[in-house]
Amino acid sequence: MMTMAIEQVDLFSPAFKANPYPTYSWLRENGPVYRATLPDGQTMWVVTRYADVVAVFKDERFVKDFRNAMTSAQIEELSLPIHSREFRLLTGHMLSSDPADHTRLRALVSKGFTPRRIEQLRPRIQQVADDLLAALQERGEMDLIADFAFPLPMIVISELLGIPEADHDQFRDWSSTIINHLGSGPLDPETMAAAQAFGTYLQQLARARRAAPTDDLISALVATEGQGDQLNEDELLAMLFLLIVAGHETTVNLIGNGVLALLQHPDQLAKLRQEPALIAGAIEEFLRYDGSVETSTFRYAREDIEFRGQHITKGERVLVVIAAADHDPEQFAQPEDLDIMRAINRHVAFGQGIHYCLGAPLARLEGQIAINTLLRRLPTLRLAVDDKLLHWRPGLLMRGLYALPVAYDVA
Repeated sequence: MMTMAIEQVDLFSPAFKANPYPTYSWLRENGPVYRATLPDGQTMWVVTRYADVVAVFKDERFVKDFRNAMTSAQIEELSLPIHSREFRLLTGHMLSSDPADHTRLRALVSKGFTPRRIEQLRPRIQQVADDLLAALQERGEMDLIADFAFPLPMIVISELLGIPEADHDQFRDWSSTIINHLGSGPLDPETMAAAQAFGTYLQQLARARRAAPTDDLISALVATEGQGDQLNEDELLAMLFLLIVAGHETTVNLIGNGVLALLQHPDQLAKLRQEPALIAGAIEEFLRYDGSVETSTFRYAREDIEFRGQHITKGERVLVVIAAADHDPEQFAQPEDLDIMRAINRHVAFGQGIHYCLGAPLARLEGQIAINTLLRRLPTLRLAVDDKLLHWRPGLLMRGLYALPVAYDVA
């Protein structure tokens, strides 16, 4: 058992980010509902046990919109630019809303993400994967993130929404800047500048679709009415921001983390190569073992709450750690082992309750196609550097690599 004083738990260091699981194990044992300090000096409650994480997901006393929990004095202490367009872009979507706003917003976009509609994308996703790897096959090496894991979901979500290919790299820059800082303290100037540029671009794109609709999801959202209701411009921009960021960031990390896990576990890699039909269960195991989303976004106590022996005061922030829950030995046998044939795998990588990830079917399908195609076309795929030299992106929310250098034999 790792020895660690509770006040020494550091959730923001590069060493922690490189391997957070020993810390999460210690917290589950010694401080399952733990009061942590953010870099700006403010505090939050960190929840790490599987049963507790599920309880918070489903407890209506923990809300996503801080304005439904905090007093005006507490909101003022946050020093957030709540009246700026940039802040509305980052927080005005369904992931940060509560019923009835959440119900209305989710209904307006859910038709574009039904399992049936997503399954219809299978041939196109397969074509994108094949085209990307055909261009890479003779190189003998690549950065799996930049060359494959990023462009595949970006192409798919961009085509679904109607975003020009020429803007993909710019979206990646904006998205990475914002994601790397979310949950780590106040919104710094770099994050605000990225949000401002992102918002301006989305505003121009939405107005162009209003003037001349095309066959894409942005045009549908601009025109959609649900039970007499419609997205206003702020809601539309925030929804587009969420769909673009969540629509590619999570899958980039699913592919990158999943491939890394396989390369670190040759026995599991051999099983999947031998039986590609195991891919559906393998994706669920990648999501559990080292998933794309490390924590949920903040929740806030709507009232004073006694929770697992701790007194959580109205307005306080609560962070549920998905990665810790999915390694809880009370829920998973041998949780530190990668087992692509794991029979019972009720992970919470996509959340639970009303905020269950709308894009889960798309992420699963992209992950299945991407990884199986990669293993089929590049049978000698291997790490090109020592895995201890890999660098993980900062921030609480996402878990993903900056780069994943790999090599393979050229036919």
